Amino acid sequence: MNDLSASPATAAHAPAQPSSWRDWLSVYAVALGAFAFVTTEYLPVGVLPQIANSLGITDGVAGLMVTVPGMVAAVSAPAIMLGAGRMNRRHLLLLLTLLLVASNAVSALAPSLSIMLVGRGLLGVALGGFWAVAIAAAGRLVSESKAAKATALIFAGITLATVFGVPFGTFVSTLFSWRMSFAVTAGLALLALAAQWLTLPSLPSREGLQVRALLAFLSRSNARRSMLLLGTVVAAHFTAYTYIAPFLGHDAGFSPSAITAILLGFGLVGMLANFAMAGSITTHLRASLGAVVLLMVIAQLALPGLQGWGVTLAVLVWGVAYGAIPLGVSSWMQLTSPQLPEASSAMLVTTFQVAIASGSLFGGLMVDHAGVSSALWLGAAIGVLGLAVMLSFGLGKAPIAEALQR
Repeated sequence: MNDLSASPATAAHAPAQPSSWRDWLSVYAVALGAFAFVTTEYLPVGVLPQIANSLGITDGVAGLMVTVPGMVAAVSAPAIMLGAGRMNRRHLLLLLTLLLVASNAVSALAPSLSIMLVGRGLLGVALGGFWAVAIAAAGRLVSESKAAKATALIFAGITLATVFGVPFGTFVSTLFSWRMSFAVTAGLALLALAAQWLTLPSLPSREGLQVRALLAFLSRSNARRSMLLLGTVVAAHFTAYTYIAPFLGHDAGFSPSAITAILLGFGLVGMLANFAMAGSITTHLRASLGAVVLLMVIAQLALPGLQGWGVTLAVLVWGVAYGAIPLGVSSWMQLTSPQLPEASSAMLVTTFQVAIASGSLFGGLMVDHAGVSSALWLGAAIGVLGLAVMLSFGLGKAPIAEALQR
């Protein structure tokens, strides 16, 4: 999820000695884990129609494969941060990656929707916990001066998974089956587990998130409003994007290979937009975030009335918009309460996952009752609500932290 951010305090306890090649191997092992986690999370999006047909369910019900892990991860992220106690973080990361392997194995073999959702629930537990500890661990794997670079490498794993995860699953399912997509991803997770086992050093626990800090964050009206902004914008995307493959296949008439190519294009332009707009989001957060959310809404509204290359172009425009949205909303959340970075990070993860779960759930209900295009309309409506929440903060040039804390 390129939608997360590291705490400013991440590097505060990093080792003082220069980083060795083994230290960097451990960073790459965690980055590989990040790639496997995000690929698994988004995998059903590209193969949703095939799974629905195989299990004898509707596309909307199949969307529960996205909803369930999001709901579970929303709870497990703060729960694991609060409850991990004195457990060595090396052991915790290994356990969570092992759960990821089990999740993919269960999903690959699932004979029914209920067993599939058990596998996806295991993913939710592992996913929330992984993001609760992995980013903080990055700064402890290398020297203090290299902590930011280590964190960036882990984010690179997230970005690559965001770009290639969905089209990868679609491609493998086209050659073999959707079950093989999960089996291959299980192998990827197993490789990440082996790499972490061989390279991760002992990471004794330190004082983490405290309940009082979390309650202090949630007691602030500005923080709650920022969570609403984050939730509506992300839900606007996943309400529609979860069902993009059925739309492209059923409504727009694209072949499976064309769908793979379009989804790959969505990810590629999104990755480029993420890098290209980083400076703009840093210096003009309100305007940049508002512009890309508006662009996403326009693309969603336009898609049902387009055909052929028009559909492809609109999907790519949507990709450009969403590519910059995670960075924008995470930057906003960081500035909401800079004095409580751990609490802000935990609620960022939780709100993002709640948005994924609720968006895919309500989008699925619309798909089953009013057709795939209705999910696009609902996504656009939620996006407009997100813009309204953003406008409630005002249009001035004051820093977000000052505007939120007055």
